[in-house]
Amino acid sequence: MSIPLLDLKAQYLSIKEEIDQAVLAVLDSSKFIFGPEMKRFEEEMALYCGTKHAIAVGNGTDALVIALKACGIAPGDEVITSPFTFFASAEAIAQVGATPVFVDVDPRTLNMDEAKLEEKITPRTKGIIPVHIFGQMADMDPILALAQKHQLKVIEDAAQAIGAEYKGHKAGALGDAGTFSFFPTKNLGGYGDGGMIVTNDDALAAEARMLRFHGCQTKYYHDEIGYNSRLDELQAAILRVKFRYIDQWNQTRAEKAAVYHQLLAPLADTHQVTLPFTAGSNKHVFHLYVVRTTQREKLMAALTERGVANAVYYPVPLHLQKALAYLGYQAGDFPIAEEACEQALAIPCYPELTQEQQEEIAVILLKILG
Repeated sequence: MSIPLLDLKAQYLSIKEEIDQAVLAVLDSSKFIFGPEMKRFEEEMALYCGTKHAIAVGNGTDALVIALKACGIAPGDEVITSPFTFFASAEAIAQVGATPVFVDVDPRTLNMDEAKLEEKITPRTKGIIPVHIFGQMADMDPILALAQKHQLKVIEDAAQAIGAEYKGHKAGALGDAGTFSFFPTKNLGGYGDGGMIVTNDDALAAEARMLRFHGCQTKYYHDEIGYNSRLDELQAAILRVKFRYIDQWNQTRAEKAAVYHQLLAPLADTHQVTLPFTAGSNKHVFHLYVVRTTQREKLMAALTERGVANAVYYPVPLHLQKALAYLGYQAGDFPIAEEACEQALAIPCYPELTQEQQEEIAVILLKILG
């Protein structure tokens, strides 16, 4: 048995003809940067998210950096985010000269714990980056209420959550801006890097468009220091093909998660495993299916031995990363995030995964942890 964590080859083969035609059309057009495919993809993303604007950029990290800059976040400011996420969420804050400030996560969703948020707000706080971890949106109403009360910008890190919903609103549409990654492993992944910013703010959108292209509104006339961060036509064309399938793929992911929930219920009932929790207000798109167990190393060894890919998301919380040691955090500062890093393990969950494969994986978990 050999089961990958994600089977990108199987996905490609399922839409090979459409992908190949799209790539050849771009090659034939010889328009590779700022072409019609990128512009159409921006229009489609804005329509899908329910926002006025979508600004394509080079990758998800650039999307965060440019969104922060466009929101006016500057050196000396503080931005609050989660310690349980990929490094880019805090890295982008530091890249614009601001200080990352962390708040612990909810023990069920592993998203930012909104109940602990206000105590982190200081006169220097200028923004909040809620991270929609593993495909489920954070509890946005209280976050937005606090942002309004304290006049803070909200940038949704929706890198893992395209298509996810909170009370009927798509990820990325509720904050001042939302950012997405099209890294190949994402639910909507390119064949290289790519990112997007969505917003309803006209001024923010105009600033982001200028920042992504060297601070230009008109070529060769630079109004400010910007970035070289553009989504190329090949990636845009590929993503436009795959975009047609995103809701179908997300629904299938949710169905696979439901199968796991049923198969692994005995372990959850005996508290041997904590299964992913979906809040009632959310539509979860299961970018990853992450279980938590105190016997993670034992489980990893058993899965690996039997050819089942698995991965730890994330081994080290952000407040304990060496690169952020200057912030002065210590072990024990965010106990829920730290515990999640010790226990969380992703098992295969993707549209092409078969029920037979899921049953084989469940048998391993039941045998090792039951």
